[in-house]
Amino acid sequence: MSKPIVALVGRPNVGKSTLFNRLAGERLAIVDDTPGTTRDRIFAETDWNGISFDIIDTGGIDPQHGGRAPLSIGSADFIEQIRTQAEVAILDSDAVLLLTDGSVGVTAPDREVAEILRRHQ
Repeated sequence: MSKPIVALVGRPNVGKSTLFNRLAGERLAIVDDTPGTTRDRIFAETDWNGISFDIIDTGGIDPQHGGRAPLSIGSADFIEQIRTQAEVAILDSDAVLLLTDGSVGVTAPDREVAEILRRHQ
């Protein structure tokens, strides 16, 4: 039986890569304050409370700006590919964890990302 897969999804810079690294137990994903640092899916195996599963870190989805928010150097050229990679992770996963920025609360773009997830159920 294969392990469950959990995708970490949300807007840019809500802490997906930080949580991914914490769950993985090592620094596999680059963490930076600049949105758009994560472009491709990043995979790791992890164990939490005795449960083994695979996790996927994804690039941020910002539907309100059509992905045109300020991104890291070079990422703006790959907006559609970054979103496609996130959607592939959503489809490939058994569960999706939607992350939001706790310092600002749930925003309209967070709700739009949640709606994208609902459409992929």
